[in-house]
Amino acid sequence: MTALAGLVAAAPKNDGWISLFDGKTLNGWKVGANAGTFSVQDGAIVAHGETAHLFYDGPVKDHNFKDFEFKADVMTEPGSNSGIYIHTQYQESGWPAKGYEVQVNNSHTDWRRTGSLYAVEDVKEVYVKDNVWFTEYVSVKGKHIVIKINDKTVVDYTEPENVQRPKDMAGRVLSSGTFALQGHDPHSKVHFKNIMVRPL
Repeated sequence: MTALAGLVAAAPKNDGWISLFDGKTLNGWKVGANAGTFSVQDGAIVAHGETAHLFYDGPVKDHNFKDFEFKADVMTEPGSNSGIYIHTQYQESGWPAKGYEVQVNNSHTDWRRTGSLYAVEDVKEVYVKDNVWFTEYVSVKGKHIVIKINDKTVVDYTEPENVQRPKDMAGRVLSSGTFALQGHDPHSKVHFKNIMVRPL
């Protein structure tokens, strides 16, 4: 019975949410240039340093998600900028070219605030404060993206059929891919924990 009990304990909870972060290491995540930007402190991934992106590269769905719900607890320090990329793919350096960025920014000079679908459907209002944990939620179902901050819907966007983007945003379309956390600049410090996905 003990072996069986162990298996049951390791199985995903019945609600279908699966953790992407073990709370202790960056196992299952991959970063290229400026890898030192990311560390694990007090059970959270901390982004603080030169521009870098940390991509989920682990076993869940072979890190390739199409329709899903995603959520993470996030805390920004004053003046910080970050983001959560969806439907993206690993690249060594630069801003990820593939997929969408869901903004994390409560007080940085960039006016696009937390919850924005960056440069596609932007949020100007500030719904959460620095130095306070909040939950950022993203769902993708077909062409439909919903972003919530602490259960409040701030973006409800449907990607048009045959959407045309400016040349510098050609990859900002839904397809499938992984998630990435952004380290924006050395003055930004952002914490992420309880990083979860529910494939649909």
